[in-house]
Amino acid sequence: MNKLTSAVKVLVVDDQPLIVEELSEFLGSSGYQCVPCESSQEAIDRFTDDADVGLVLCDLHMPGMDGIELVQELQRLCGNHRVFEAIMLTGRADKQDVIKALRAGFADYYQKPIDLDELLDGLRRQEAVLHERQKSLQLGHLNQKLQSLSESIDDLYQDLDKVRRSPSRRGASESGEDPFGGTERLEIPPVFNQLSPRQLDVARLVGKGQTNYQIACELGITENTVKLYVSQVLRLTHMHNRTQLALAL
Repeated sequence: MNKLTSAVKVLVVDDQPLIVEELSEFLGSSGYQCVPCESSQEAIDRFTDDADVGLVLCDLHMPGMDGIELVQELQRLCGNHRVFEAIMLTGRADKQDVIKALRAGFADYYQKPIDLDELLDGLRRQEAVLHERQKSLQLGHLNQKLQSLSESIDDLYQDLDKVRRSPSRRGASESGEDPFGGTERLEIPPVFNQLSPRQLDVARLVGKGQTNYQIACELGITENTVKLYVSQVLRLTHMHNRTQLALAL
C-alpha cells in the first residue's frame, strides 16, 4: 500500500455505503485521502468545511438531490474563490444523462461496476487539471491585488502632484527653495505638464544629470523601467535625447 502522496482530498459520494467504503479504501491505498459521504447534503457540508477537497466522485442517481444538482450547488458555493473537478459514477449509462452531466460541469464519467484502475488513472488526470486551474485562480487573485495596488499608487502620485502644484509649493519655489528639498529654483516648462507624476519624477532626475541606475535606486524601480519612462518622456515632449531633455529642464 502506498503512502499518502496527494494533498488534494477526494469527496466520495454515493447513497450505497458499500460502494463508498470500497472506493475510499482503494483510493486511500493509492495515495488519496477520502471524505466519504452517503448523501448530497452530507457532501455539501463536508465540502464546505474542508478547503482541501478538490476532487469529487459522485453517483448520478441519488435520492433527493442527484449528482448533477450536487455539483451545481458545489459550483455555486465555490464562486470565484475555489475550484474542483468532478467525476460521475452511474449504474445506468443513459446517453442524455451523461450529456447533461458533462454540460453541468462533470469532467468525466464511469459506469458501474467500476474498473478501479481506470478510475484511478482518470482521477490522477483530473488532479493535474485541478492544479492548473488552481494556479490560474491564484494568478487571477494576484493580478487583482496588483491592479488595486497600482491604482492606489496612481492616486497617491496624483495627490502628491496636487500638493506640488498648490500655491504654497509655488510660493516656496518662488522664494528660492527647490520643491525637492534644495535651495535651487526649478521651473518646469509647460510641455512637461502632460506627463504623469512618475514620468515627471524621472524627467526631473534626468535633468539633474542622474544615470538610469541612480534614478532606479532613488525611485525604487528597475533600470529597465527607468529606460521605459525616459523613452516615454522623450516621445511625449518631442525631444531627441537626454541632453536635450536636461537642457529643457
